[in-house]
Amino acid sequence: MVRDTVARDTDVIVVGAGAAGLSLAYRLCTPPPGHPVPEVTLVDAPAGPLRPPERTWCFWETSPGDFDGALTASWESLRVRGRDGTASVGRPAPFRYKMLRSGAFDELLAGRLAGPGAPRRVTARIDAVHDTASGAEVTGVAADGSALTLRGRWVFDSRPPRVLPPARTTLLQHFRGWFVRTERPVFDPRTADLMDFRTPRPPHGLSFGYVLPTSAHEALVEYTEFSREVLDDAGYDRALRHYTEHVLGLGPFEVTATERGVIPMTDGRFPRRAGRSVFRIGTAGGATRPSTGYTFAAAQRQARAVAAAYHAGRVPEPPPAYPARARAMDAVLLRGLDSGRVDGAAFFERLFERVPLSRLLRFLDGDTRPYEDVAIGLRTPVGPMLRTVAELPWLPRRRAADESDHTEERRLSDDAPP
Repeated sequence: MVRDTVARDTDVIVVGAGAAGLSLAYRLCTPPPGHPVPEVTLVDAPAGPLRPPERTWCFWETSPGDFDGALTASWESLRVRGRDGTASVGRPAPFRYKMLRSGAFDELLAGRLAGPGAPRRVTARIDAVHDTASGAEVTGVAADGSALTLRGRWVFDSRPPRVLPPARTTLLQHFRGWFVRTERPVFDPRTADLMDFRTPRPPHGLSFGYVLPTSAHEALVEYTEFSREVLDDAGYDRALRHYTEHVLGLGPFEVTATERGVIPMTDGRFPRRAGRSVFRIGTAGGATRPSTGYTFAAAQRQARAVAAAYHAGRVPEPPPAYPARARAMDAVLLRGLDSGRVDGAAFFERLFERVPLSRLLRFLDGDTRPYEDVAIGLRTPVGPMLRTVAELPWLPRRRAADESDHTEERRLSDDAPP
C-alpha cells in the first residue's frame, strides 16, 4: 500500500548511488573555493533486485589519486598471457592499475561528505523522471511505502536502461569471479593479469582469465567472455574450476566471496540528454567503452565535467565519454569479433606486444592510436582489417541519430591505414 505523497524540492537530483551517481554527488558537493554548495539529493535503490551487490571497479591513474585511501590493491606491472602461455609483462608508468570495491568507495565518500553541505540521501524505487516548467520531477515509492516526489532544477539519472539502444552489433561482457585464498603463496602481488587467453574460445567473441592478486595467497580470479549470451551458474563454475585448477594450478584454495556481472558492449548510441533538465550518466550515458567494457574512469571524467559546468553556471550536460572516432573504430572491431572475422585474442595480444603500456591504458580510455600499431588475427594491418570487416552485411540503420558515427565508421573502413 502506498502512503501519502512526500514532496521535496532540491537543486540537483542524482538517481542511483553507484559509481557514476555517487561520484557526481561528491563532485557537486565539493565546489571550488568561493562557490556555494548546491543542495543535492542522492536517490539509492532499496535493498533487493534493484540494488546491485557489492562490485569491483578497476581503473588507472597516476598516484596519488582521489580514492587511494579506499583501494583494495594497486599494481605497477600488468601482464597478458597468450594462448600458448607466452607472457607479455610491462609497467604502465606513470599510471598504476587500481582496484576499488564499491563498499569502500561509498564509505570513503560518506566520510568526506559528512556534515553541512552533504547530499541528502533517499532510499526509494524511482518510477518516472520527467521535465517540468521550471526543471524536472522524479516520482517513486520511498522505503517506508510513501509516494515520493522530488523536484529539482536538474536531474541526473544513472539507472541502467531496461532495453539497450538500437545497434548494429551488441556483445555482452559477462563474467564471474572468485575471491580465493590459497594454501601456497602462488600469486605475485606486484603484477595483475589483465587477460589470460588460455581459456576455451566461445563460438562468437572471445574469453579470457583475469587475475587481481591482493597478496601472495589471495586474489580475485575471474572468467570473462565477450559473446552474445551469458552462461548459467554451472557454466561459469566449470570455466572457473578449469582455469584455477588446470591453467593456474593454484592447488588447494578457499573461495571467500564471489561476484558476477554483465556489461553491454554495443555500437548503439546512449543519449546523454533525456529532457530539457534531465541527463543520463554512467553506462546509461555512454560511459562504457564499447571495445573493452571499462566504465569507471569515464564516469569520473563525466562527473568532473558536469560539476565544473554546474559550478560555472553553464548547462551541466555530460560530455561524450569517448571521441566519435574511437566509437566508430570500436564498432568495426565489435562487428569483427561477433562475425568471427577478427581474432580477438590475437588483437589484444598484439596490443600488448606493440603498444607502450602507458598508451595502452589510454586506449582503454578512448585513444585510437593503438589501432594503428596493431596487426590482428587476419595478419593484416588495421586499415585492410577495417575494410574487410566493413564489407560484411550490416543490420539496417535504426535511427537517424546514428548517422554521424556510422558515417565516420564507413570513412574509417576506407582509410589505409587510419
